[in-house]
Amino acid sequence: MEKGTVYLVGAGPGDPKLITLRGLECIQAADVIIYDRLVNPDLLNHARKNAENIYCGKLPNDHTLRQEEINQLLVSKAMEGKTVTRLKGGDPSVFGRVGEEAKELAKFEIPFEIVPGITSGIAAAAYAGIPVTHRDYASSFAIVSGHGRSDSDIAGDRINWKALADGIDTIAFYMGASNLFNICDQLIKYGRDPMTPVALIQWGTTSEQKTLVGTLENIHEKAQKQQFSHPAIILVGEVVKLRDELHWFEKRQQFTLKAGLN
Repeated sequence: MEKGTVYLVGAGPGDPKLITLRGLECIQAADVIIYDRLVNPDLLNHARKNAENIYCGKLPNDHTLRQEEINQLLVSKAMEGKTVTRLKGGDPSVFGRVGEEAKELAKFEIPFEIVPGITSGIAAAAYAGIPVTHRDYASSFAIVSGHGRSDSDIAGDRINWKALADGIDTIAFYMGASNLFNICDQLIKYGRDPMTPVALIQWGTTSEQKTLVGTLENIHEKAQKQQFSHPAIILVGEVVKLRDELHWFEKRQQFTLKAGLN
């Protein structure tokens, strides 16, 4: 039997309209769609009626399927000659483990394509009215895993905190809501001004989006009071100041709500 093709597709940050045209084509062509927790389920409405949809979402310490099982699933479905679309939130190459999945497919000589998507660290910030670069505020931008070091995992910290604190204007931390205190503490420890603006953006680009603004010094306390949790992007940098003028998304939501009531 001829092997099927696997498409490793970025579904974008949450708003279903932010998927790429190529990504949409891959959904429409799929015999099997294997999708993550952060994929907007509305995207599955574009699938063929007879497509097999398989959920493999992950929460911290609660994985529907382990990564090794997902790899095996991709291989087995492709070996059946099926067209498989692996749908991931954001961009598959940004903390999406696409390298591991593609490597497994390559081992079995299964044809695959990596389809980029819009990553949440840029899109969620934009929807919050915060451009990650700006001529007056920031000429560098970094995307960092927010897991980092916790008090119980000192050896697991591979983040170069000094380089981040000293050398990067805007930093987007992914998957870091539960590690917020340590992130702020480390940046301050390595020289970042405690008054540096910080934004937490939860469920970015969706109707559930919420944004909380503070500083490295106080954002953790604010987040606790507001019960902010994952999924959320932590954005650190002077560009956060622009939100006061540029928060267009909330204004659009308010306008839409008023229009619906009239």
